[in-house]
Amino acid sequence: MRKSILLAAGLLFSVSSQAQIFDIIKSTVKTKTGVDLDNPSKPKSSTSTTTPTATTATPTKTSAINLGNLTSTQISSGLKEALSIGVTDGVKKLALTDGFLKNEAVKILMPEKLRKIDTTLRSLGMGSLADEGVKLLNRAAEDAVTEAAPIFTKAITSMTITDAKNILLSSDNAATNYLQTKTQSQLFTTFQPKVKASLGKVGADTVWKNLISKYNTFTGQSVTTDLNEYVTTETINGVFKMVADKESGIRNTPAMRTTSILQKVFGAQDGK
Repeated sequence: MRKSILLAAGLLFSVSSQAQIFDIIKSTVKTKTGVDLDNPSKPKSSTSTTTPTATTATPTKTSAINLGNLTSTQISSGLKEALSIGVTDGVKKLALTDGFLKNEAVKILMPEKLRKIDTTLRSLGMGSLADEGVKLLNRAAEDAVTEAAPIFTKAITSMTITDAKNILLSSDNAATNYLQTKTQSQLFTTFQPKVKASLGKVGADTVWKNLISKYNTFTGQSVTTDLNEYVTTETINGVFKMVADKESGIRNTPAMRTTSILQKVFGAQDGK
């Protein structure tokens, strides 16, 4: 009998404990979700469920710059003026004696496929001849570049900038890159005869024939190169390098905006 009483008491205690635990669970669920497990069809009235709502996307600004007061004509004029100043200033500096030779950014080196000539001549104690060859390549560029200004200027004034705003808001040398893309081939064709004349004028062609001849004699090889094409390309690249530097300066340094149109147009992109 005593065993039966103890067993019954244990069962009652177990049932009671389980009931308490279940009550705790029901209370917690009701608090957190509003669902009454005793009456699951009726959620707690004081708790509201959140229904996801569609959010309206805020248009992203394409630019922080206010160009509303600038016309396409003004932007085009400002870019062309910056390029014109860059060309004029660049050509003026490059046309000076040592304008190419003493400017490491644009100095014309010996053509890559002929640099073995330089090494060989120096090993034979003929370094002065190699130096003279390089100097005269740069002298030819310094002489020829004076003829480049009208060619560049015509290309600038006649170009059509349909994407003027994009160029204005783009990289520091975007206008220069645009100009180079549009005019490189035309410039080369027009400028090459000028370079050829300058190579003859400064004596570079004669020196290089002598230099290559000596190399071929000592090595038994037959090396040739088109110096005219090489110097033409390097001279044009040198001018574009100077123009790009000037454009970057105008974009980033207000003091370099020496005209009202430059101040107005490039002032608009200062906050980009």
